[in-house]
Amino acid sequence: ASNAIITIQPGAGGTESQDWASILYRMYLRWAERRGFKSEILDYQDGEEAGIKGVAFIIKGENAYGYLKNENGVHRLVRISPFDANAKRHTSFASVQISPELDDDIDIEIDEKDVRYDYYRASGAGGQHVNKTESAVRITHFPTGIVVQCQNDRSQHKNKASALKMLKSKLYELELEKQQSSTKNEEKSEIGWGHQIRSYVLAPYQQVKDARSNIAYSNVEA
Repeated sequence: ASNAIITIQPGAGGTESQDWASILYRMYLRWAERRGFKSEILDYQDGEEAGIKGVAFIIKGENAYGYLKNENGVHRLVRISPFDANAKRHTSFASVQISPELDDDIDIEIDEKDVRYDYYRASGAGGQHVNKTESAVRITHFPTGIVVQCQNDRSQHKNKASALKMLKSKLYELELEKQQSSTKNEEKSEIGWGHQIRSYVLAPYQQVKDARSNIAYSNVEA
């Protein structure tokens, strides 16, 4: 599978974290554009004042998943918050999950008794409802605790299909991790908020540091 499904969720911290999630989203879109890759939104939820409450999208291109899979984890931002009247430094977190978009020949069986479907009205910026029908879909997978949702389309049917695609992709990624950890005899833990993979510090100094390789860059604009 070469295409990648990316899900970005802001951590606690309200507008500042939601803005950080949207910065990461734009960063991945620009990265995709530079490589000539295409992108398609599966789910997009506006933040209260700025930024986003969550986004899920596909990046389509040769080996996109291979390039992006190491982005899995929590990304940390330290900056002077533009939303703080006192211009104080804030630390924000956002989690990035990468899973492969499944090829048609890979079929993941989902037992209907293992899932719950919730249908609700899609909401836009400020929480107002975008349309009158319950077109948004949330799927909860009980055995794994995975929750996916989609409200991008006006059609409930299309949203359900997109949410199922996201769920199958995450289940497949989970299975791949299990196989890899059993061959290495080590258990791979779920992404917790303590699992930070990269820090972006914009104040008081400027540095991007990868927690896994310990490599740091001071050219944050790049």
